[in-house]
Amino acid sequence: MVDTLHPPRFGSGQRPVKPAHSGRRVAAAFDFATANHFRAIVFLVLCGIVLFLPGFFNIPAIDRDEARFAQATKQMVESGDFVDIRFQDDVRYKKPVGIYWLQAAVVETASSLGLPRAQLRIWLYRIPSLIGAIGAVLLTYWAALAFVTRRGAALAALMMCSSVLLGAEARLAKTDAMLLLTVVAAMGAMARVYLSWQRGEDPARPPWAPPAIFWTALAGGILLKGPLILMFVGLTIAALAILDRSAAWLWRLRPVWGLMWTLVLVLPWFVAIFWRAGEAFFSNSLGGDMLSKLGAQESHGAPPGLYLLLFWVTFWPGAALAGMAAPAVWRARREPGAQYLLAWLVPSWIVFELVLTKLPHYVLPLYPAIAILTAGALERRVLSRSWLMRGAAWWFVVPAGASVIAVIGAIKLTHYPAFPAWPFLAAAMIFGLIAWWMFEDSRAERSLLNAVVAAMFLAIGIYGIVLPSLTTLFPSAEIARALRNVVCVGPKAVAAGFHEPSLVFMTGTSTLLADGSGAADFLGQGSCRFALVESRTERAFVQRAEAIGLRYNVAKRIEGYNISQGKAISIAIFRSEGTE
Repeated sequence: MVDTLHPPRFGSGQRPVKPAHSGRRVAAAFDFATANHFRAIVFLVLCGIVLFLPGFFNIPAIDRDEARFAQATKQMVESGDFVDIRFQDDVRYKKPVGIYWLQAAVVETASSLGLPRAQLRIWLYRIPSLIGAIGAVLLTYWAALAFVTRRGAALAALMMCSSVLLGAEARLAKTDAMLLLTVVAAMGAMARVYLSWQRGEDPARPPWAPPAIFWTALAGGILLKGPLILMFVGLTIAALAILDRSAAWLWRLRPVWGLMWTLVLVLPWFVAIFWRAGEAFFSNSLGGDMLSKLGAQESHGAPPGLYLLLFWVTFWPGAALAGMAAPAVWRARREPGAQYLLAWLVPSWIVFELVLTKLPHYVLPLYPAIAILTAGALERRVLSRSWLMRGAAWWFVVPAGASVIAVIGAIKLTHYPAFPAWPFLAAAMIFGLIAWWMFEDSRAERSLLNAVVAAMFLAIGIYGIVLPSLTTLFPSAEIARALRNVVCVGPKAVAAGFHEPSLVFMTGTSTLLADGSGAADFLGQGSCRFALVESRTERAFVQRAEAIGLRYNVAKRIEGYNISQGKAISIAIFRSEGTE
């Protein structure tokens, strides 16, 4: 990738190039951490803990996807039915069962260990995502070792670990962090087989480990999110076959035995759900969810190019270096390693840009390829020296902008400027400024390490302090807290006008969802009943209460903000007369 007679190649095991002045503290710590594989793994796990744990335990359930996944898992645990997937009385057949099983295993384990109210603790449902995120970071390191040095692999994993998008997914109880883990495992295993074939290696007994990892990861990805992992793998294979005019290396993956093993892992549940629900799961999952994304599903439509724009934020702090690495990566596009990584990245990215439904996390499984390509360019000192170098300012712009938005948001929503977060936000800006100030080609690695430290302080300040303090963003938590303080035994609730999944998760599966008049009828059917009425439906509630002669009291009124709908709400908690 440099202009020499024999340019270095991805996958050729080049010796690392240390940055200038690597004796400074941050770079020296990284030198120590990458001295061997064990230290590198421990270092990456510790980085994952620092980056992912702030806010993990104390941010309430977030609408809507996280709360829907958690509630469906809670109902599995409550009912003991681990085949069917339901949200209250409605089937939830958008995704296979994988993530629900993982979440249920964590909740059941916590309950058996005596943790009180385990089914209501959202952080338990997030543990599979945390494991998936840290596991994906470690697997990025493992996958990158097929292309770059140990130091470069650690840098690639660090870019993934500190990325904004993975940090968000690690804190959400849904499928995407675990899907990332399976995709990186499959692509890393396939890379080893492909590069071995490119090097002309023809062992008498090809190893079983890469095929075993590949097919097991494929099965895991299918159980988590259906055929999506097949798209990443299939498009990569197709692109490589076209470029090489051969796909003979695929036989080294032992496809006959591998397909049999994959079917052994995935068929039992698919047969069970077909036995239970007939064709309903497949029609809802493939037709109602996946194919509908070709259009603008749930108002998430956007034109092509959106993911490229979002990339500069969602892959921060690695995005700046990725932009500088792009010209060198393109020059190396026919080298085996770079060709494989681009085949992983480009076809699937084009598909996502063309599909109308766009959500930021869709392209997350493509980010490890970008991280490895960037690390390869970084350790060989072939980053662009053109106007792209101005992108180093992005290391300061993002923490500065995020800090200002966080403080302004806190003042607007809570009338309190989140003072405890200020030292961490200031530290994030300082390290971001240092990363920008010291950047040059020979110090790019050290700049990135300082930007990662900035990401750590930013995570503590925003996720750990600011977000949990924004109680108005989580009205369901306030409602659940109010209902837990009632004196009567076995309270029952109905919600009118505010039907978010987080409310059902926090107040109980039996919570009814009705309109204003239905809430009044429910309240009149006995004592220890509560109606959670949003102000826009309160008039209908009052009119119906007057018509049926209902006598009630206002227990509490909660002011909040519905982040799913983007509007302020006011919820009155009415109780039947005589209820305390």
